[in-house]
Amino acid sequence: MLRRGFQAAARLGYHRVLPGGRCILPRLNPASAFGSSTDSLVSRFCPEKTDFKDYALPNASWCPDMLSLYKEFMEKTKSSGWVKLPSFKSNREHIQGLKLPSGLAVPSDKRDWRSLTRCIQVEGQGYEYVIFFHPSEKKSVCLFQPGPYLEGPPGLAHGGALAAMMDETFSKTAYLTGEGLLTLSLNIRFKNLIPVGSLVVLNVEVEKIEDQKIYISCIAQNRDQQMVYAKSSAVFLQLQLEEESSQQ
Repeated sequence: MLRRGFQAAARLGYHRVLPGGRCILPRLNPASAFGSSTDSLVSRFCPEKTDFKDYALPNASWCPDMLSLYKEFMEKTKSSGWVKLPSFKSNREHIQGLKLPSGLAVPSDKRDWRSLTRCIQVEGQGYEYVIFFHPSEKKSVCLFQPGPYLEGPPGLAHGGALAAMMDETFSKTAYLTGEGLLTLSLNIRFKNLIPVGSLVVLNVEVEKIEDQKIYISCIAQNRDQQMVYAKSSAVFLQLQLEEESSQQ
C-alpha cells in the first residue's frame, strides 16, 4: 500500500493522503534536486574522517582483476573526477544527522542493522565490491566479486545476487545524482552466467530525470567487455531526507 502511494505521488506530483492520514512529501524543486546539489551530497556521503569501517577496501580475497582495476580507478580519482564511495555496514551510517521523510520513518533500536550487500562479514564469502562515482557525468562503476555464499547453480553466482548488486549501485548513483531514494521499478535481462569469485564490472548511467523520477541503466560485463552478464534499468523516486532534530 505504501509503495503504491509513492508511485501515485511520483506520477501526479502533488500530495496524496494515504490510509491513516499520512502524506507524501511534495515535489522537489528541480534546482535543488539535481546539478548543484550533487557536490554537497557527495561531500556528506564521503566524510574525510569517520569512525565507521569502510568495507570497500582491498582484502586478501580480491581476485587479481578486481585488485588491478581498483588501482586503476584510484588513480582516476586523482585527476579524472572519479570519487571512491565508502561502504559502511548500514545506510544509517551514511546519512548521519538525516532521517527518512515523514511517513516513512520507523522506530529505531540498537540492533545490529546491516545493508543486504554487507550482511556477510567473512571476507570473500559474500559481496565484495567497491563503487566509483563521477559527479559531473552522473555515472558509476561498480567492481563486484561474488563469493561462494552467493552461489546459485554449482560454481556460479545466483542471479538474485547480481540483481541486489545492481540495485545497490543504482541506489547510490540515484541518491548522489539527485536524491533518488526509493526504487520504483527494476528490470533485468540476464545474458550469461557468472563464475563465483570472478570480477563483474557494472557500468551505471543516469539516462534522464523528470517528474520527480530518475531513470537509470546498467550493463554488467567482464573486465575486457567481451562478455555481457546482464543488462538492467531502474526508476527511482526523488525524496529529500530530513534533518534530525537535536532533541532526539
